[in-house]
Amino acid sequence: MDHSWRAHWAVLAASVAATSLAPAGPASAQESFKLGIVTFLSGPAADSFGVPARNSAQFVIDQLNKGAAPSPYEKAGFGGIKIEPVIIDENGGATKQVQELRNLYQRDNVDVVLGYIGSGDCLAVAPIAEELKKMLVLMDCGTPRIFEEAKYNYVFRTAAHATMDNVGLIRYMKAKNVKMDTLSAINQDYAWGQDSRADFIAAAQQLYPNVKIQTDLLPKFGAGQYGTEISALVGAGSDVVYSSLWGGDLQAFVLQSAPRGLPKRSQLVFSAADHVLPPLGEKMPDGTIIGARGAYGLMSQKSPLNDWLFKGYEAANGVYPVQAAYRMTQSILGLKAAAEKAMSKNGGKKPSTDELVAAMTGLEWPSPGGLIQMKLADGHQAIQPIAISRTKYNPDLKRVDLVDIEYFAAECVNPPPGVKSIDWIKGGMQGAKCN
Repeated sequence: MDHSWRAHWAVLAASVAATSLAPAGPASAQESFKLGIVTFLSGPAADSFGVPARNSAQFVIDQLNKGAAPSPYEKAGFGGIKIEPVIIDENGGATKQVQELRNLYQRDNVDVVLGYIGSGDCLAVAPIAEELKKMLVLMDCGTPRIFEEAKYNYVFRTAAHATMDNVGLIRYMKAKNVKMDTLSAINQDYAWGQDSRADFIAAAQQLYPNVKIQTDLLPKFGAGQYGTEISALVGAGSDVVYSSLWGGDLQAFVLQSAPRGLPKRSQLVFSAADHVLPPLGEKMPDGTIIGARGAYGLMSQKSPLNDWLFKGYEAANGVYPVQAAYRMTQSILGLKAAAEKAMSKNGGKKPSTDELVAAMTGLEWPSPGGLIQMKLADGHQAIQPIAISRTKYNPDLKRVDLVDIEYFAAECVNPPPGVKSIDWIKGGMQGAKCN
């Protein structure tokens, strides 16, 4: 036998030995689950939103990889497979995000992409994931249009859309006898702001049928300067000023409107404001009615899962977790639940994309913010409970406390399956199940 044959047999024998040693069933220790994570790491949405989302991803993935999370998430990683995050900045606009998404799947070979805060970004990337037949888990972004205007197999959103925020606000205001004969509004001129405005006004017209809309403003996203708008709102003197501004825009609006006396003239109502409370502190006017896009942060309810996130995140970051941290956490926990459900059916192997998609469709799982149920859009869109409250500065703790908290069940504030949000609100919110 010549040397080339000897070499050939040696290679063949080695490969046979390697094959016989490789485990046939359960995932091997060397395998990892590559998870693309997209959130704002720069720009006006980073400080109060994107960075808390990233910080919670790092905390949760580290805890899961160590097997240090509470029940039912105590198994290490995803069913014993180590989670390997690849974190990308969401800043830069929708065109850039489409290219970054392709890179994550095709260059970085991630198994799943999870993330996105901007509604415009979600609308742009969802069709691309579908075209590539790759799983995409949207952790936030509020516009109901994602699943109301399109049908997806590979795309999921593991948090409720913005209809819940606005129906919850109006139900809260009605329950607390807040006077609203006149209403003014200021919202950003893109999907999130336009959809939030439409839902809030439609819900107001259901429960406050005689409300008169006065000043209705749509500044551009990232405007940052609101002098003209604040003058118009102060001039209108409406009973209520509603806004879905968020991130740096909301901080700027609050800081600029307080010296002009707007919070004294009108009841401020903000649909998504808990994330600006830590940076604003005493600058946030007392008595502002706010939502957090869920039962999150200082409005979250006590549970072993919530204690784990709240205390662990606070210890790691020196500040308590707000809505983006909760939404990132429930997204990763949902993906873990789906992966382990798929692995329970395939003999413990790392799940394929199609196995993960099947497991996530219609799934329910506990999260620090309550039960998440994939009940809308044929099992691809979540509903969840929400809390609404008022702000009250606590000088001893040097932070804004949230008081007068009310909780609303998921099916009280989210549309039923198969009905468009705006049609459900305008039709009198038929079928709502409230406590």
